[in-house]
This record gives sequence, C-alpha cells and structure tokens, in this order.
Amino acid sequence: MAIDEKKELANSEEFTAIYASFQPKIYRYLMRLVGNQEAEDLTQEVFVKVSKALPAFRNESQLSTWMYRIATNTAIDRMRNPSFQQETAQEPEVCSLRAGGITAGGENASLLQKTFSLEDQVIHEEMNACIRGVIQHLPENYRTVVILSELEGLKNKEIAEILEVSLDVVKARLHRGKTRLKKELLQHCNFSWDERNELICDPKHPSKK
Repeated sequence: MAIDEKKELANSEEFTAIYASFQPKIYRYLMRLVGNQEAEDLTQEVFVKVSKALPAFRNESQLSTWMYRIATNTAIDRMRNPSFQQETAQEPEVCSLRAGGITAGGENASLLQKTFSLEDQVIHEEMNACIRGVIQHLPENYRTVVILSELEGLKNKEIAEILEVSLDVVKARLHRGKTRLKKELLQHCNFSWDERNELICDPKHPSKK
C-alpha cells in the first residue's frame, strides 16, 4: 500500500472515531444554539469541515476545543444570516406550560429521565425546549457563552480558546448574559427547586384588578 493511501486510511479511521465520539455532543450543542430545525443540517456541515481540516490538525489545542470552535463558528454564520434572524424573531419568546422541570445535573439528565413516568418525561422535554427558547432569544455573543458555560459545562478558559477571545471578555459576556437571561426568566416564570433537584417553573399570571 502506498504511503498516501495509508495516510488516507488513517485519516478516515480517525475521522470515524471522532464522529462516533463527538456527533451526539455537537448535535446537542447546536440544538441549544440554533434550535432543532437547524441543528441536524449544521451538524452535518460541521463534520464535513472537520473531515477536510483533520489532516491539518496538529494538536495545538484540545480536540474538543477545536471541535467546539468549528461548531460555534458554523452556528454563528447561520445565526447572522438574515433569514435565520427573521425566523427567530417570529417565534414566541416564552412557553405556555402550566408546569415543568429541567434537570440541574447536566449529563445526569438522561439517567434521571429513565426513572420518571412517561408524563414526567414529556413535561421535562417541553420545559427544556421552553428554557432553550428563552436562551435562543439572547444576543448571539451572550447566548454562546451562556450555553458553553451553563449547559455544556466548560470552563471560562476553554470558552476563551473556543471563541478566540480573552478571558476577561468571556467573564464579562457570561455575567451580562446570565443577568439578562435571569431577567427574562423571572419576568415570565416563578421558579423553585423540587426534591429531585429539578427547576420547576410556574408561569406568572397577570394580576387581576
């Protein structure tokens, strides 16, 4: 086998391993950034870019950081597209749930869901969508850092490397983004924690005069 063929085979095997390891995580991340309708196509676009760029990847940063950077840049390009902004502007900013919950344990969400009743699972998924809807109406620069930090669980230093900005910029955006998100959520919902460490939302009702 020629040297070039061996390199191509090695790259192909490496890409297959990367895809298997990162596809669910990247899809979830993009779903949080741009919503369900866009996430599948963007995930495919991300891995096409990864496949093309993989031979030039020299481990100057962690593989996960590199993957998140490609996914983030792809998503930002989409979010800045006028057609996407128009579609997002037409969507309702808040949900109309009577009650719901979102697991606070990050990666433990799927494990906890298995112990819930079918009704609980449906409510759980709807509430996730509800809060994602509020997050998706944050300005792009706040939305990205909030999702990377609060939902993806990355450290500020990792986020700075992904976004290629300074640590101080990440801290400032995260503070402002969380402040704005809290304001939006509190404007529409009353929140409390239940015994399963889930965030429960009860929509506020207009005061009766």
